[in-house]
Amino acid sequence: MRLRRVVTAAATALLGMAGLAITATSAEAAVGPRPNFQLPFPCNQVWNGDNDNSSAHRAYEIDFNRGSSAGADLGDTVVAAAAGKVVTSAHQGSENGFGNLVKVDHGGGWSTYYAHLKVRSVAAGAQVTQGQKIGEVGNTSKPGNNISPHLHYEVRTNDALWPDNIKPAYFNGVKFGYPNANVTSKNTCSGSGNPNPYDAVEVCGDGYKVIDSQALGSAATTYLLYNGTSKNNCVTTIKSTSVGAASAVSAFLEVEGAARKTDSGSFEYYAGPVSAAAGAKCVKWGGSAGSSSYESPLEHCG
Repeated sequence: MRLRRVVTAAATALLGMAGLAITATSAEAAVGPRPNFQLPFPCNQVWNGDNDNSSAHRAYEIDFNRGSSAGADLGDTVVAAAAGKVVTSAHQGSENGFGNLVKVDHGGGWSTYYAHLKVRSVAAGAQVTQGQKIGEVGNTSKPGNNISPHLHYEVRTNDALWPDNIKPAYFNGVKFGYPNANVTSKNTCSGSGNPNPYDAVEVCGDGYKVIDSQALGSAATTYLLYNGTSKNNCVTTIKSTSVGAASAVSAFLEVEGAARKTDSGSFEYYAGPVSAAAGAKCVKWGGSAGSSSYESPLEHCG
């Protein structure tokens, strides 16, 4: 299933603030569930996001500042909005207006862009956790572009061409208050950064709630969820080690009296979702990650 793998479209977009050039394949990939994005700044910092103060913005881009003067934010820490793999860490030179750019691929067709950085703290190919420092606020751009320090932030998917692939930003599950809003960061407020950009509710979808879970050693956790409206159960196995690298993972759901449904393979972030109508019936559920596995008895009846 496409939702649990990192699948990047064979497309390249050299997208700046002006003189944009785009190349892409004719086949665009469908995207998976939206990762659990947080504000790209340390816990409890308050930043003002602005979408309509730049003529270069075409969709849902956001420029972030918090200081009272033009240069007050220079050198402030920028962190990853969600876990993922760094696919770009470079100064874009005269290609576009991004200057120092870090792009993080979060799997499922989702990526985030962090532009104009003073310093890039991660290299291409690195796997980063949510809340990990990836750079510092700066004002780098293409030659001749004199800009004030700020973070230019974008969320993109690979299911459309620019600018339709720039999507609304969500932080802590809440859509940014376009065009302008103050946002308080909840990034890593509960502890160390999450190595996986997905959680069980995001994988199974809106309306589901976790009703049970089982750790598979340190490799992953299998979750059982229930949707009270549809009366469906859902199972997914979320990896906690080897995140971003393909490894053996599975998830299964068996409704009493029906055939077992299983999703298994070599996945980078999670297995599943496996869902079925349960109604008043009992279910068996479980999954595996590497050599660790779990199978429940018939339970959660009705």
